[in-house]
Amino acid sequence: MGAPDYLPGHGLLTGRTAVVTAAAGAGIGGATARRFLEEGARVVISDAHARRLKESADALAEEFGADRVTGLTCDVTDEDQVRALFAHAERTHGSLDVVVNNAGLGGTAELTEMTDDQWTKILDTTLNGTFRCTRAALRSLKAAGTGGVVVNNASVVGWRAQRGQAHYAAAKAGVMALTRCAALEAADYGVRVNAVAPSLAMHPHLAKVTSPELLAELTEKEAFGRYAEPWEIANVIVFLASGYSSYMTGEVVAVSSQHA
Repeated sequence: MGAPDYLPGHGLLTGRTAVVTAAAGAGIGGATARRFLEEGARVVISDAHARRLKESADALAEEFGADRVTGLTCDVTDEDQVRALFAHAERTHGSLDVVVNNAGLGGTAELTEMTDDQWTKILDTTLNGTFRCTRAALRSLKAAGTGGVVVNNASVVGWRAQRGQAHYAAAKAGVMALTRCAALEAADYGVRVNAVAPSLAMHPHLAKVTSPELLAELTEKEAFGRYAEPWEIANVIVFLASGYSSYMTGEVVAVSSQHA
C-alpha cells in the first residue's frame, strides 16, 4: 500500500509563531516546518548545519514569504545557542506559541562495543537537547502567560527493544518521561506538552546510517508494509500543536502500527 494523498492546509495554525529544531532538509523537521506554514503559522527553523539551514529557509521564504520564515543556526547541545534561538523568535515575531523539539541523533552499536563517547553524544543531542529546548520554551511561554504548545519527537524505540539501539532507546525513553513531567508543571500556566513517537519515517539521513537489510526488516514489520513519509508524522504534530488537541497533555502519540 502506497502513501495516501498529501492533504492541503486548513488554517489550523493561522497567526501562530512556531520554532522547529533540526528543520533543514527532507526529514520530519523539514516536513513539519512546511506543514506549519501551509496551516498559516510563522516559522523559525533551526539546525546545526548552517548551509542546509540557509538553503531550506531561503526556499521556504520564497514560497511562503520572507515575513513568515526565518532560520537561525542552533546546536541544541549548546545552551547559549538555544537561548539565542528563542530570543530570536521573540524578537522577530513578538511572541511564541508552538515549539517542536525535533533534534536528535541516532547510531548503532552493541553495548559491549559502545564507547562512552558514543553513549554521551546520543544522549546529549537527543535527550539533553530536548531538555534544553523544552526548558527555554516553557520559560518563554510562562513569562508570556498566553498558553502555548510544546511537541517533542520521541520514538517507538523508547517503548520497545531493538538490538544496537541502547543509547538511542534510552534517550527516547527519557524524552517520553521528560514530556510527561513537563506537562504536569506547564499545565499550571496553560501550556500543553506532548510527544510523537514514530516508528519508521524515511529520509535521506536515515538511509545513509542504516543498512538496507535493517531497513527492509523494519519496513516488513509495519502493518502497511511501508515506511511513513515524514509529512505523515508532521500531520500528527500539526494536530498536537492545534486547538483540536486542546485537552491533551503529557501524552506520547505513537505514529506507528507497532508501538510495543
